[in-house]
Amino acid sequence: MSTTDFDLIVVGGGPGGYVAALRAAQLKLSVAVVEANHLGGICLNWGCIPTKALLRASEINHLLHDLGQFGFTVDNPRFDFGKVIGRSRAVSKQLSSGVAHLLKKAKVPVFDGFGKLAGVEGKKRKVEVALKDGKSVTLKAPHVILATGARARVLPGLEPDGKFVWSYREALVPDELPKRLLVIGSGAIGTEFASFYRNMGSEVTLVEVADRVLPVEDEDISKLARTAFEKQGMKILTGAKLGPLKKSDKDVTVEIEVGGKKETITIDRVISAVGIVGNVEKLGLEGTKIVVDRTHVVTDELCRTGEAGVYAIGDLAGAPWLAHKASHEAVMCVEAIAGLHVHPIDVTKIPGCTYCRPQVASVGYTEAKAKAAGYEVRVGRFPFIGNGKAIAMGEPEGLVKVVFDAKTGELLGAHMIGAEVTEMIQGYVIARTGELTEAELKETIFPHPTISESMHEAVLAAYGGALHF
Repeated sequence: MSTTDFDLIVVGGGPGGYVAALRAAQLKLSVAVVEANHLGGICLNWGCIPTKALLRASEINHLLHDLGQFGFTVDNPRFDFGKVIGRSRAVSKQLSSGVAHLLKKAKVPVFDGFGKLAGVEGKKRKVEVALKDGKSVTLKAPHVILATGARARVLPGLEPDGKFVWSYREALVPDELPKRLLVIGSGAIGTEFASFYRNMGSEVTLVEVADRVLPVEDEDISKLARTAFEKQGMKILTGAKLGPLKKSDKDVTVEIEVGGKKETITIDRVISAVGIVGNVEKLGLEGTKIVVDRTHVVTDELCRTGEAGVYAIGDLAGAPWLAHKASHEAVMCVEAIAGLHVHPIDVTKIPGCTYCRPQVASVGYTEAKAKAAGYEVRVGRFPFIGNGKAIAMGEPEGLVKVVFDAKTGELLGAHMIGAEVTEMIQGYVIARTGELTEAELKETIFPHPTISESMHEAVLAAYGGALHF
């Protein structure tokens, strides 16, 4: 086998691609990674990680201005916005370097360049790599995993312009804190940026075309999120229609229509967070049996495309667009290639987390979707105001909601809003994965005092047994 011949080639080094390579190395497959930009992908460099570093800073800023409730007095707390942004970038760089270290430790070669499918030679597929140094190399392997991820969707009139209109990339590295900010789209990306900038002091208007914020979440959670955001001073406009942006030398004016009423607002910056599109261009898909549907590669339950020996994972393969989904698909896909027995992913068992303030987390069916699927449901709710730890922490705003199958007791879904719920949701994910019923959850002993006790109380509430509310 030559230095360009492998058992597996992974195109893309994000949370799907690099995890696939590491698992392949563990299984003694010879594997190479092709990465055009930065190891760690969008997640480590321009998504999950740097936004969490920024949100941590905004949480600290919020606490510094709310210390009175804990008995502290701090005069005129200030921040250096450049250092806030700099720390975020440093965190990303550290983790991206960590990925490079892991791949080197696993003896996985990384080809710095853009890879594309280039036909078949014998039983091996060819991947042509245009290296960053201007040279090119052709790699060969019987198996190729495409893990090229996705990028921000750009709508006409909302193209990032380097000054007034930002995508998530520009929003992560601003020159200064905007006084007035418009965020278009209230999904996870939009609400996280709205939360960060509002908690740092910007005047934020959050616009959503749907009739509620966080529209993929359970309706009860969406309502509580809106209430919390408005309490923080955000202006929320749902069911909104946006007119064209009118830019001057120093700001932007836009007309927004809600319920037939129009208003004009002036802002300093606009963040467009209206979804993502898959990176399918220039991958050599032409002439193959690979099907692309709305910028995403179509796969079966084991991530196989229509082309033998070619697989697609992560954001490239469609929703849900989550790093942990990509990583899990990576392991499943590689293990299937290696001949191991694997279980296809059930998307209703994949947790979703939004790191706004308050945090939002969920898994499985919403109440509405469970009913639409034909289930007779039992629903339990427990508010944080009934939880001792939440009150002691000064975080009494929150709710845990669970949805059960009334006939079998199966946990169909769980939905949470409040402090640290992104850390707590995994308990319900395990319950979904293990196909636990209310019987096991009711018998589970939760430690005291913890916010997680609210999870137990919500289960009890579904069956008329909540004790503390």
